[in-house]
Amino acid sequence: MKPRKVPLRKCVVTGERLPKQELIRIVRDKDGNVSVDPTGKQNGRGAYLKLTKTVIQKAKKTRKLDRHLDATVPDAIYEELMELLDEA
Repeated sequence: MKPRKVPLRKCVVTGERLPKQELIRIVRDKDGNVSVDPTGKQNGRGAYLKLTKTVIQKAKKTRKLDRHLDATVPDAIYEELMELLDEA
């Protein structure tokens, strides 16, 4: 039997290609609302981040998510990501 292919995604901050399960997806819907997508299945433009403190802080500082999603990412999203990091 063939081994299953592991889906890889690229972190927009570090540029690393990692398994989808190790990343968190942030999505912008048609209306321009930005939200965290823990399931990875919401409709809209998505960007993946490695769930580490340094990557989240760098994403906030450089506004990489803003450019990738073509929307202003509110600070509440970064706070939500930090809370997810604390839970993990």
